Amino acid sequence: MRGLLTLKSLSTQEIMDIINLAIRFKNGLTVNFSGKKMVNLFYENSTRTQYSFQIAMLNLGIAPLSFNLATSSVIKGETLYDTVRTFESLGVDGIVIRHTQDVYYRELETIKVPIFNGGDGTSDHPTQTLLDLMTIYEEFGKFQGLKICLVGDVLHSRVAHGNAEVMKRLGMEVYISGPEIFADQTGPYLPIDEAVATCDIINLLRVQFERHEKEMNITKEEYHRQWGLTVERVAAMKKGAIIMHPAPINRGVEIASEVAECVSSRIYKQMENGVYVRMAVITMALEGKL
Repeated sequence: MRGLLTLKSLSTQEIMDIINLAIRFKNGLTVNFSGKKMVNLFYENSTRTQYSFQIAMLNLGIAPLSFNLATSSVIKGETLYDTVRTFESLGVDGIVIRHTQDVYYRELETIKVPIFNGGDGTSDHPTQTLLDLMTIYEEFGKFQGLKICLVGDVLHSRVAHGNAEVMKRLGMEVYISGPEIFADQTGPYLPIDEAVATCDIINLLRVQFERHEKEMNITKEEYHRQWGLTVERVAAMKKGAIIMHPAPINRGVEIASEVAECVSSRIYKQMENGVYVRMAVITMALEGKL
């Protein structure tokens, strides 16, 4: 099985090769895979990941196929393997999958076409990590010694878990903050006000109130007061520090609305970089380099 399933199996040099290729695409490199076709299989809702993969395909001359979960045979009980095997048999050249199950791809080891992990359970989201790394690299020109704090629902975040593993290997110092009920062993815990004063990157995570409101026993307004990136906290940030968020953002919860697009925010730059990163991983996979 080829493609990109997790960054844990890649060396730091291979990760840098992807980032550098993404930067080349951003600077105008063109590659054409006319005649190729790929499909997005999303078992969870998505805007940025699903459509940036689709735009990446279009930019590369690849025909993207749509998949509607609600009208597919999955509703009749078809397994993930059988759905993927079907598209392989139909002749697609690659498959992007987002699934609620952690490491779902272990069931797909016999599949020969490249598979791209668009997010698995609470485990990993490799292209999100890559676009975050690209954004940081563009900003600072390095990773070694940078301090990043992941703020919010770390426990249930595939973004946090995927980012932390790679960032540590690249020499970054990874900390966490937010409600302590959602803290885990991803990194040492910092109070939010200490984090904004000392870290180079504040990486906010979406608060999943739709899943954990009762468990948190707190209003959105109170969350914002205790752990949100307020205007006052932005004013106290370390000079040159940046704000990141995988989105969708909850304005007025983990981030003040007026902060989301402030001078320190790189949230929309992350989204832009997502297209180039996904162009890079698709290109490397179709060329047999992933």
